[in-house]
Amino acid sequence: MKRILFVCHGNICRSPMAEFVMKDLVKQKGLADQFEIVSAAATTDALGQDMDPRTKRILTEKMIPYTSRAARKMTAEDYQIYDYLICMDEENFMDMNQITGGDPDHKEYKLLQFCDSYRDIDDPWYTNDFETAYQDIKRGCEGLLTKLQN
Repeated sequence: MKRILFVCHGNICRSPMAEFVMKDLVKQKGLADQFEIVSAAATTDALGQDMDPRTKRILTEKMIPYTSRAARKMTAEDYQIYDYLICMDEENFMDMNQITGGDPDHKEYKLLQFCDSYRDIDDPWYTNDFETAYQDIKRGCEGLLTKLQN
């Protein structure tokens, strides 16, 4: 069982989008039973909120199933539970590292590292560009799945 935690600023846009994109990818490959995939926030800004309606809209447009959920903050204990802690941008990475107290087991990544880029996935909450966020997240998730299958 591979356990993946996606992390973004508030857990209402990018990380839940990554959670549901990745769940859809592994389901399409018949691997859903081999993965636990969840998401969390690096901050407390949106705790308890469901996904942003614009995130739901893009997932619906792309025919990616999702469920209602409540944003939660990542905890230090998550480091022991998950094999991969994957964030969206450099700020998330620093926040995540502060929450976990470091990364001695080298479990923390930025999502686009899995497609050979250290570029950030811009926060669509601010850019209102959910399509670009989706394309980046899909590419990163496909790269991650390829890595995990090899």
